[in-house]
Amino acid sequence: MFKRIFLFVATNILVITTISIITSVLGLRPYLTAYGIDYQQLAIFCAIWGMTGAFISLLFSKMMAKMAMGVVILDPRTSRRDERFLIDLIYRLAKKAGLQTMPEVGVYQSAEVNAFATGPSRRNSLVAVSSGLLANMDTSEIEGVLAHEISHISNGDMVTMTLIQGVINAFALFLSRIVAYAISIAMSRDDDRGEGIPMLTYTVLSFVFDILFTLLGSIVVAAFSRWREYRADAGGARLAGREKMIAALQQLQRKLTVEDNRAPALANLKINHQSRWLGLFSTHPPLEKRIARLAGRSMS
Repeated sequence: MFKRIFLFVATNILVITTISIITSVLGLRPYLTAYGIDYQQLAIFCAIWGMTGAFISLLFSKMMAKMAMGVVILDPRTSRRDERFLIDLIYRLAKKAGLQTMPEVGVYQSAEVNAFATGPSRRNSLVAVSSGLLANMDTSEIEGVLAHEISHISNGDMVTMTLIQGVINAFALFLSRIVAYAISIAMSRDDDRGEGIPMLTYTVLSFVFDILFTLLGSIVVAAFSRWREYRADAGGARLAGREKMIAALQQLQRKLTVEDNRAPALANLKINHQSRWLGLFSTHPPLEKRIARLAGRSMS
């Protein structure tokens, strides 16, 4: 589990670091003037770079998920009983949730008992189910899991998570450059150079603070992700029934012995176990807390 959380945080840090390297190599610093930082230009610069990366990720989310997990899309015209059952169940839940366009339905080969939903919008989405889930859950439990995933699509969670991540990326870039500039100016004055900031020092400090602020920002992203899981559980209970949703989570609790880490960026889309001591970075609440909330019990 530590590996999964580490990969989630590392992916966010990698995005920001990559942006920093590209902008530094290309010398893209329109916000630095002879008089200091132009904060308006810096804000625009950070917003463009921070949000662009997040929305590119969203735009290609379905394609990347299919490639990373080897998802096989099921043909809605199939006559195979097992495939027809899965498609019909997802379509029924999607219609009940008010979706105008049915999501693509796929299966990926994995021993993990899991499923996820992704895609750039409600009208262009994918629900993927592991072969391990189909082999280890009964019909009512599968319905509970799928209702949860359909709720994610209905709630627009993919877009909302992208907006949150983009804002966090932008703030990380913005704050890191302000702090790096302030320290560079202080160091330059200590050396009595008086010739502006040392660019190498500024660049290195920007990288360091990019990582630090992105790490802190990941706590905010994870907190929102945990909240949306509770909301999707509640939505799943409305679509499939509370007992089915609880039964699904209980079965997941019993079967969470295998984790598929082929695509760490998808970890926040899956139902997974959370460690207690790294709770701040966990994208999902512990299953026992989710079950207790659905059952109307309070757990601190």
